[in-house]
Amino acid sequence: MKKLRLLLSLTAALTILTALPAFAQKQGTIERIKVHGKALEGNLAGDSPDREVSVYLPPGYGKEKKRRYPVVYLLHGYTDSDAKTFGLEKHWMSLPNELNKAFSEGNKPEMIVVTPNAYTRFQGSMYSNSATTGNWEDYIAKELVAYIDSHYRTIPKAGSRGLAGHSMGGYGAMRIGQKFPEVFSALYLLSPCCLEPQSFMPQDSAARARVEAVQTQADLEKADFFTRIIFASAAAWSPNPVKPPFYLDLPVENGQVQPSVLTKWSANRPLVTIDQHIYNIRKLNALAFDAGHQDRSIAASIRELDKVLDLYGIKHEYEEYQGNHTNRVAERIRTTMLDFFARNLSFEQSRK
Repeated sequence: MKKLRLLLSLTAALTILTALPAFAQKQGTIERIKVHGKALEGNLAGDSPDREVSVYLPPGYGKEKKRRYPVVYLLHGYTDSDAKTFGLEKHWMSLPNELNKAFSEGNKPEMIVVTPNAYTRFQGSMYSNSATTGNWEDYIAKELVAYIDSHYRTIPKAGSRGLAGHSMGGYGAMRIGQKFPEVFSALYLLSPCCLEPQSFMPQDSAARARVEAVQTQADLEKADFFTRIIFASAAAWSPNPVKPPFYLDLPVENGQVQPSVLTKWSANRPLVTIDQHIYNIRKLNALAFDAGHQDRSIAASIRELDKVLDLYGIKHEYEEYQGNHTNRVAERIRTTMLDFFARNLSFEQSRK
């Protein structure tokens, strides 16, 4: 009986010890705020310029009242939102959970992480400047950064700011980051979409017909994913202020592809415009990008990006891993992305 009691006691002790890490996990704080965008005022789509923004404050933020932190701005993907990314709505990941795990390990320096809500009438802004959807580049790089620096204990300098994103957000991080190296010093692109020319093209007559069949907002909301992203791309890259109800030019009309619209789209592709931004890209402290092997078209596009950067002799990090467009992204954020920013952002306690 004594042996049995001893065995039970040991089992209970082991159970408690095994469970300790879960209970000991550090917890950050989530704040969901609204940040007005003057750059978003008057957008033809009618989206509110008062945008929700989710802010993750690391575990030490509330305890060390004088400590300041670097900030990573993480842009979400198409059809997503800040609420989904932060696990406030059902989604395939919860960013705060991943950050809590990472900072509980004890080997990663803490940072603030900020995600603005770029969900629009078209289910995504493409983080582009457009009369139809608003000036998202200016909103992110100027207004949002200024707001976060004035309301939180940040280290308000480019060397302590990172910009990252997944899918549409990865595209946005490249698009904005290469234009504002005086604001962001390090970029991490997770499975970035839209780098190459002519993606999301209506290739066959049936696809073109589905695009042209959309006449109302209700039609758009019922449309397939491919059709909806065509409209989002057109709203961002081929706006038309005198063409209601959507205020955009589609890449197809009367069943025919419109070369003039495609030219505008290509002018918004980083692999097309990268030569004009090389001097700004050289100013970045660090640049990294990755994608899963099964995410074939995106993996192919970052291979091309890797080649171009090699051609110019620009140091960068590039990886393809076993996975698809979403199934390992949470893990990549927790490990690879945070490690990248830990190495490449300044944590010096300076206000300037």
